[in-house]
Amino acid sequence: MKNKDLLQILIFGTVVALLSACGGGTPDPAVQLAALKDQKAQIEAEIAALEKAVGNTNGAERRVKVVGLSEMNPTVFRHYIDLQGRVDAEENVAVTAKIPGTLTRVLVKNGDQVKKGQLLAQVDDGVMLKSLAELESQLKTAEDIYNRQKGLWEQKIGTEVQFIQAKSQKESLENAIATMKENWGQTKIYAPISGTVDMVILKIGQAISPGMPLCNIINLSQLKVVGNVTEAYAAKVRKGDQVTVFFPDLKREISTRVTYVSKTIDPNTRTFAVECALPSSPDYRANMVAVMKIIDYQNPNAIVVPVNLIQTAEDGDFVMVAEKNGEKQATAKKAAVKQGSNYNGMVEIASGLKKGDFVISTGFQDVNNGETIAF
Repeated sequence: MKNKDLLQILIFGTVVALLSACGGGTPDPAVQLAALKDQKAQIEAEIAALEKAVGNTNGAERRVKVVGLSEMNPTVFRHYIDLQGRVDAEENVAVTAKIPGTLTRVLVKNGDQVKKGQLLAQVDDGVMLKSLAELESQLKTAEDIYNRQKGLWEQKIGTEVQFIQAKSQKESLENAIATMKENWGQTKIYAPISGTVDMVILKIGQAISPGMPLCNIINLSQLKVVGNVTEAYAAKVRKGDQVTVFFPDLKREISTRVTYVSKTIDPNTRTFAVECALPSSPDYRANMVAVMKIIDYQNPNAIVVPVNLIQTAEDGDFVMVAEKNGEKQATAKKAAVKQGSNYNGMVEIASGLKKGDFVISTGFQDVNNGETIAF
């Protein structure tokens, strides 16, 4: 039976007794009021005693809230700058011709390993060879005339003008042949670097001209990851900074360092380029996606908590901590904290927590300051 029902029964009984004492007549109101007040005081005292005995101010059994605790221990906290990069080669060259013409030979295919200076293709040189042959024939005649004029001049026969004209004609043809041979040499396309042939674009019979690529040559022994960092981090990224690189396609993560930081900010994207070294591996491909995580801040001795444990009140941020007062019981307390850097759902606590503190990590939303809790 509830305490309220018990009070009503006792009051009703008192009224009935008073009416009986008055012989069924009209009772004196003052007497009734005094009697009821005495009964009420007695009943309230009895209720208070019973509530104290059962330990529940509402008349129900008290239930202690059970929570989860996390002990604070210093750990390494790192803040990263995340950006998407790509794999590139230090030497990645598009091979092209020096003069226009038609390809008569292509001596390589995709995947071939070539050395610097190796012949890759030949541009049609038929017309040039004919011109060269004609010049060489003319040179033989000019040399014969020159030698004759020279002999006559040495014998004081003929004029100096004839000798000079013969000499000039010979030298002019020699220069023309040298120029023709140099141009003829440009009909051959050589490898500018050593590496792997990739993306052979043109075939025999197709036209090529300067700037039109025949193929690419990539030197996979010197790879790098390049990316663009927003201007806001210009003062934080430095050569030598540690970088974690993740390759989504390979499900692989490596650790490296920044090897180059551009001194120029792109006016269109407001970003600057960074590069980091990449060890050689047959698994890497040019232009492969690489997620770069550059460490711009780290604290080797930080107190860190999940961001969802931090609550906000009018007087600032706080977390709920437990002050142990028994083997399995503690008192919940509000601990004002100051946040530092945060990354990936974790927050560095600049002040307010220390080593050995117990933060309520489970059930913290349901506890109040000063409340007894179990863990």
